[in-house]
Amino acid sequence: MKNILLPIDFNGNETLLLDKATEIGKTFNSKVWLIHVASPDPDFVGYDAGPQFIRDNRASELREEHQKLQDFAKKLTTENIECEALLIQGSTVETILKKTEKLNIDLIIIGHEAYGFFHKALFGSVSESLVKKSNIPILVVPLD
Repeated sequence: MKNILLPIDFNGNETLLLDKATEIGKTFNSKVWLIHVASPDPDFVGYDAGPQFIRDNRASELREEHQKLQDFAKKLTTENIECEALLIQGSTVETILKKTEKLNIDLIIIGHEAYGFFHKALFGSVSESLVKKSNIPILVVPLD
């Protein structure tokens, strides 16, 4: 198992996922790829970008998310795990699946939180969609 993909969503449960990636990464001497899939730009989904302050705010959010990813990557490298962090804009499930192919990922580690019926109906579940669509083994870590 040479490459592990760890999607991060910044919901506050990153430590548990990072610990699991550290454990498995050390055991198999694997490289860990951290990925955060940010919402696509408004232009991409057919909306105008809006006033400049909205674009500036979005750029600031992306910089903060990128810095957080880099900090997580540094944490893993201090544990002697080779790690790279990627921030990509796009559709979450499709972007993760494309990256698994491109990076030759052997395992995906993803967190799962139980949500109610209405949340699932409106937003779906990334972990459930990945399990259904992926050809790569997935370790689902309960975060509740």
